[in-house]
Amino acid sequence: MNFTILCFVLLFSGLVLAQYDGGSCSPDTCNLLIDFGARTEKLEAMETRLEDCENQILELRNKEQTKVIFSAVATAGDRAIGPFDEDTTLIYNMVLTSIGNAYNPSTGIFAAPVAGVYYFSIYYHAGGAREGKLFLYKNGLLMIATHDHKSNSDTADNGGNAVFLQLQQGDEVYVQLAANCHVWGSDIHTTFNGFLVTIM
Repeated sequence: MNFTILCFVLLFSGLVLAQYDGGSCSPDTCNLLIDFGARTEKLEAMETRLEDCENQILELRNKEQTKVIFSAVATAGDRAIGPFDEDTTLIYNMVLTSIGNAYNPSTGIFAAPVAGVYYFSIYYHAGGAREGKLFLYKNGLLMIATHDHKSNSDTADNGGNAVFLQLQQGDEVYVQLAANCHVWGSDIHTTFNGFLVTIM
């Protein structure tokens, strides 16, 4: 495209020089050169806009290819996890699915790789001898909880909850087991799941 513009400039420059007489050019030639200059500026502006559009399309394609999905289970050899003396971050140490590597099974923390809206769910199973209570936090702020009271007559409790959260890149989401509560640590019962719904 730039080569084409250069050719036109040289062509019209030649026309001007050919009609140059005493330091002036004919009105037709001058008007033609002015018009050509204006069209050249418009063409360059169109090229810039086209490049911007191409960059935006490329950015959108990259965003579409961003996938974040995880599912993990808190395991403890088929026995209770807890109780602890204080609220404790629950480590979902057995990863079933991890696309995007956003969940860390060593810390129990999910860190958002991109800004967007995410969906999270938590589920647990526990015996009735103690309370079952889980909290889901975003950057230290409580977002949702699931809870069942202690019961002498109910030998098994199940609970769950889910939420959509708008996150910025680097925001952290994690689950804590409340103090003096427990959940069952088998390979199938107590889970933490999440996925990216849309990029913001």
